[in-house]
Amino acid sequence: MEARAYAKYIRMSPLKVRVVLNLIRGKNVGEAIAILKHTPRAAAPVVEKLLKSAIANAENNNKMDVSKLYVSETFVGQGPSLKRYRPHAQGRAFRILKRTSHITMAVKERA
Repeated sequence: MEARAYAKYIRMSPLKVRVVLNLIRGKNVGEAIAILKHTPRAAAPVVEKLLKSAIANAENNNKMDVSKLYVSETFVGQGPSLKRYRPHAQGRAFRILKRTSHITMAVKERA
């Protein structure tokens, strides 16, 4: 049995979020929270909030033991990009894509 949590339309590039998710995949939840608290990346607070949500889902909805939980699955997908334009030389306009992310996290109990 597993508990999941989702964060959608996060205003951050999936590439930047993926780096943080790779740090905690497979770790116990206590260890994962400690890693996220000391990671100097912009995605760390967002991922930490999502991990706490997944833990709460496991505890309240599925009656799992929090001390046995570990991060079983984490991945990030690309959400819709916000299109913005920046003025450039000779009257041109260059497009800037402000990317968004959909993050999924699952926690399971160790047997």
